[in-house]
Amino acid sequence: MEERTLSYLRGRFGDHYRRAEIALPPAANEREWGFIPWTEGPGETMVRHRSLLDLGSIGDFLGRKKPRHVYFSAGRYDDPSISTMSKKGWRSSDLVFDLDADHLPSVTLGEDTYAEMLAKCKDALLRLLDFLEDDFGFEDMTVVFSGGRGYHVHVRDESIRGLERDARREVVDYVRGIGLDFDELVDEQTVAGTAGRSSPATKRTLTTEGGWSARAHRHIMSEVDTLLSMEESAALERLQAYDGIGQGKANAALTAARNNYDELAAGNIDVHAAFYQIAQVLVHETVADENAPIDEPVTTDTNRLIRLPGSLHGGSGLEVRRIDRDDIDTFDPLVDAVPETFRGHEIAVDVTDGGLVELDGDSFTVAGGIQSVPEHVGVFLMARGRAEKAQE
Repeated sequence: MEERTLSYLRGRFGDHYRRAEIALPPAANEREWGFIPWTEGPGETMVRHRSLLDLGSIGDFLGRKKPRHVYFSAGRYDDPSISTMSKKGWRSSDLVFDLDADHLPSVTLGEDTYAEMLAKCKDALLRLLDFLEDDFGFEDMTVVFSGGRGYHVHVRDESIRGLERDARREVVDYVRGIGLDFDELVDEQTVAGTAGRSSPATKRTLTTEGGWSARAHRHIMSEVDTLLSMEESAALERLQAYDGIGQGKANAALTAARNNYDELAAGNIDVHAAFYQIAQVLVHETVADENAPIDEPVTTDTNRLIRLPGSLHGGSGLEVRRIDRDDIDTFDPLVDAVPETFRGHEIAVDVTDGGLVELDGDSFTVAGGIQSVPEHVGVFLMARGRAEKAQE
């Protein structure tokens, strides 16, 4: 990045911070603070192990330093400014989740646009919130657009702040479906023998009330509804696509689904051996489709630094935005996270990597060379290394 570009971005970030109102996290004086300044060259240098006493007023600090990135710690400490982690005196930590579009199995890098990546990341966010709210019952949560490629969720319920790494890893394993065993989801009950059988039978069911078992049940019923809505020949062909399901088993499974729909809806998946075999496959599909692909090290790290809501992301020029829970569905990061500071102006940039830009409700292709563009577009291109500041 050229000095003219650095100087411009540093100055305009400072302009943003002088007009911004930054809300501090709870117990802000007990947290470690860090930032990355604008420096020449490809590398970045983190300045960390600071306390609020070191920084002073956060507004004055941001307006004066004009940092490229700003962070605070999930952890709370006796002395957050000590440079040795073991001597800080750890008290507790928020439970933080990070979803990054680059790491999602559903994202195809090089094919999905930035907007498509962020849309898929929001889908993953909603799945994560389903786990946190419905399965764990967490209430004190803050949802944040990272300003870059995804979302953060900060859980601050008092009951979890004292958890150490191993306990946090169990939370990670649950929301990612790691180690989830089919037999653990199924409730087995011994029932009376059926006609022609003297020995007791086993009834295997999935709960319909919550957790992974309910998710698996919903997925199975969705497949049942699909099969029953199809022509019989098409349904049988669909069933035979499952490993180990031939024509005979497919016929038996379809008949069992048709004749035992109410039992299936109540959770009984043991209506026929062939159907039970298919149900096992569908449960594995549930885990693949409905897990929350969070960045594991972020959640297990009690000392993690995370982006400050209200700050700017130095790799995009977008704002790290706190999102009200009721607004998540309608939140558009490429519109709602564009800083007002960068709206309403045109600037000249020398585009070195042209192509698609999707911002503020517009989608257009930027050509290479010197171009006059809306400032928020120019800042985005410069922050991402796709342009340099041109002389006006």
